[in-house]
Amino acid sequence: MNRLKDKVIIVTGGNGLIGQHIVQRLLEESATCYCVDIAEPTQKLPYFIQADITDPSSVDKLVETVLERHQRIDGWVNNAYPRTKDWGVPFEDIPLGSWKTNVDMQLNMLFYCSQKVLEVMKNAQCGSLVNVASIYGVVGNDFTVYENTGGMTSPAAYSAIKGGVINFTRYLASYYGKYNVRVNTVSPGGVFDYQNETFVKQFESRVPLRRMAKPQEIAPGVAFLLSDDASYISGHNLMIDGGWTAI
Repeated sequence: MNRLKDKVIIVTGGNGLIGQHIVQRLLEESATCYCVDIAEPTQKLPYFIQADITDPSSVDKLVETVLERHQRIDGWVNNAYPRTKDWGVPFEDIPLGSWKTNVDMQLNMLFYCSQKVLEVMKNAQCGSLVNVASIYGVVGNDFTVYENTGGMTSPAAYSAIKGGVINFTRYLASYYGKYNVRVNTVSPGGVFDYQNETFVKQFESRVPLRRMAKPQEIAPGVAFLLSDDASYISGHNLMIDGGWTAI
């Protein structure tokens, strides 16, 4: 497949569970794909830049470096998922400072990354940005899937942040559309990562397809939205959730 041939694309959080599969898929589709992460990848990649997307100066340097090398950025995927060590504590135990920090790292820095790269795309009069959100940015949480799992829960800030990302995507699509720049979101459902067996069983019983997603199943949707096959799609939230939000 060569849908992304000659396109320069940046994937933040490219070493993560989903990110590494996005990077691999984009490379398979002949993109010049930069894996961007705070940690170096375990596998050998043709393009890697170490950067901290929670640091504006690091984001600035990242954008400058890619522009110096290629004079353009055709695609950008906001996939990075930084979070505090207390991420996932029960709602009533969340310190206000922790909430603020997570919103700052995840939502505010997505704003900053988007602002930087979308101006590059605006000047080029083309480009595609894809944000990674979640089913829990669209619907409320089903807390029954966490019962009898030894304290597992869905982080409260996650729903607020991902919901914000989805509507922010619509704003950006409206704002930059006249410059031939597209902005979309993908919202994965539960992705299997060797979680608690009880949780997996309960989650899978709730999904119409009766299983959790494989991390590699998120990548094709991202590749599609970055490609010219999606040339008339903007402001869309692609649900990759096995039917979770259909019921």
